[in-house]
Amino acid sequence: MLRIGCHLPSSKGYLAMGKHAVKLGANTFAFFTRNPRGGAAKPIDEMDVKAFLDYAKAHDIDRLVAHAPYTMNLCSAKPEIRQFGKEMLQDDLRRMEYTPNQYYNFHPGSHTGQGVETGIRQIIDALNESLFPEQSTTVLLETMAGKGSEIGRSFEELHEILDSITLSEKIGVCLDTCHIWEGGYDIIHNLDDVLNEFDHIIGLSRLYAVHLNDSMNPLSAHKDRHQKIGQGQIGAEALRHVVTHPVLRDLPFILETPNDDEGYAAEIALLRKA
Repeated sequence: MLRIGCHLPSSKGYLAMGKHAVKLGANTFAFFTRNPRGGAAKPIDEMDVKAFLDYAKAHDIDRLVAHAPYTMNLCSAKPEIRQFGKEMLQDDLRRMEYTPNQYYNFHPGSHTGQGVETGIRQIIDALNESLFPEQSTTVLLETMAGKGSEIGRSFEELHEILDSITLSEKIGVCLDTCHIWEGGYDIIHNLDDVLNEFDHIIGLSRLYAVHLNDSMNPLSAHKDRHQKIGQGQIGAEALRHVVTHPVLRDLPFILETPNDDEGYAAEIALLRKA
């Protein structure tokens, strides 16, 4: 069965997110580990987590794709921002162990004028300082559209990071369809070629999740503007091919489209028919 869901608000806790997911027809979901524009994180309610884990098992909810806050930049030119980001990462990885064996996705970061190689080295250093042998969480680097000084705009940049992580078994990739399309990868006409390129450069064994989004912009726009499924430049047919592709179909798919609950439920139902 297709494992698909969307971003859900986390303010009411894990069990509330699980029930919200089931209401939408989802069997996975994403959530921000803390305020996406800030650094504060609510204390973990262990009773809520236990209730959620029981509920998730009963309703086949699995492979959650938690999302780091947007303010986490491991390669900022400002040392205090890098340190703030590393502290958030380390705290989040500890908190993720309350829901073991799930995924933690983050934007690699923006080098803010330092240059790609300096930014990549800073990301590598932060990850090597933060990952720990006992963690059950798999950390996922997200493919990016290439806006501004973003790192992760190409498979090569992600490979350079992945290839230098000491605990390599703890890290992988989340592929965002809007981002790679706007980054120049033509998933409408050349999906097989794009996946073959990913396999050659990174390895498909390191691909763990997909953010499923249409795009407001054309190929290679480098702007990162998500659109509802079927209302953008990628289109519903191409995104159906993504969710049914033999290489991808068993991965968790997370919708990050500009929707309300009704819209997400409709998209989930549409894609289940693909």
